[in-house]
Amino acid sequence: MNKLNLSENMIRLRHEKKLTQEELADFLGVTKASVSKWEKGINTPDLLLLPQLASFYDVTVDELIGYEAQLSGEQIRRQYAQLSKNFADISFSDAVEKARSLAHKYYACYPFLLQLCILYWNHYMLAETEEERGQLLTEAVGWCDRILENCSDVGVCSDALALKAGLHLQLGKAAEAIEELEPSADPGRLAGQNGTLLVQAYQMTGQSDKARSYTQVKQYLDLINLVSDAILSLSVNEQEIQKCEETIRRIRGLMELYQMEALHPNMAAQFYYQSATVFAVNGREEKALEALSHFERCVGMLLNAEQIGIHGDKYFDLLDAWIERLPLGSAPPRDAGLIQQSLRGALMHPAFENLKQTDEFQRIVQRLTGGEEDA
Repeated sequence: MNKLNLSENMIRLRHEKKLTQEELADFLGVTKASVSKWEKGINTPDLLLLPQLASFYDVTVDELIGYEAQLSGEQIRRQYAQLSKNFADISFSDAVEKARSLAHKYYACYPFLLQLCILYWNHYMLAETEEERGQLLTEAVGWCDRILENCSDVGVCSDALALKAGLHLQLGKAAEAIEELEPSADPGRLAGQNGTLLVQAYQMTGQSDKARSYTQVKQYLDLINLVSDAILSLSVNEQEIQKCEETIRRIRGLMELYQMEALHPNMAAQFYYQSATVFAVNGREEKALEALSHFERCVGMLLNAEQIGIHGDKYFDLLDAWIERLPLGSAPPRDAGLIQQSLRGALMHPAFENLKQTDEFQRIVQRLTGGEEDA
């Protein structure tokens, strides 16, 4: 059980009121010895006295006993960063237990519970067995259900719905994912015009700064989403090499125009990696190695950058306020050490089987992982 701070809080609140133990005892109708034992942590007040104590000190019962039912945005970010680091520093089971313990403590803090779902999704693959991985994802689905059933924040619920669908996909439950997403994923719905309408409303009310900021954030996200959608396109059209080559040509032009490798090296790395797998599957070994070379450069930028999370650049110069409002701020969803650890698995993809004996592939593996590729 998590330690509460009742005794320390009672001492602090009494001192703030400039009361003696005897004066407090008289007010509550108990002995001075009882108050002394409470403040020393020897005993605790009767349950029925807690509301009376809280009312006397003008605090809530939660504040009196030191229980935090909700976390601030900054606290959520700190907790996530530490929990993510745990997966790199301690055993997987211990890292999961620490996350689970915090979930139990803040079970009604739905924004934090949502981030714990994301934490599980970003680290479940580290479990030793398929059964453990499935159990972790299923637990996260349960947390999503709790959020959807109890949370009144529309944004948090929307994220929980999308996350639940993604978790279902990871569990191999595609039908469940479709059931979750189809009602809200129609690209023709009027909700897709919300951003345009909001900018127009900002302009009509003279809020030009908000209009400019929102427009830039939307443009930034549209760019990221366009590259992300291209990655999906490469995946579903893997056998249609001409279609894929045209997608790669167009997106690479866009990425060069927006300096994507510096702006968002993680997304750029994902695009080059998917390009490499498509080329490799279709026997375009030279192009696959070229794409892997770009992938290596982006990963190097990602791991060596002072800031590996979300950020803008000279063009996207109005993102700071928006980034600050994000649940994790600019922090990355996974610790840099875990990103490094995942590289070997990525390079062991079956699509690269015919590349493994080439000198260039061996050099890429060595530079990214610090060791020789297994024969």
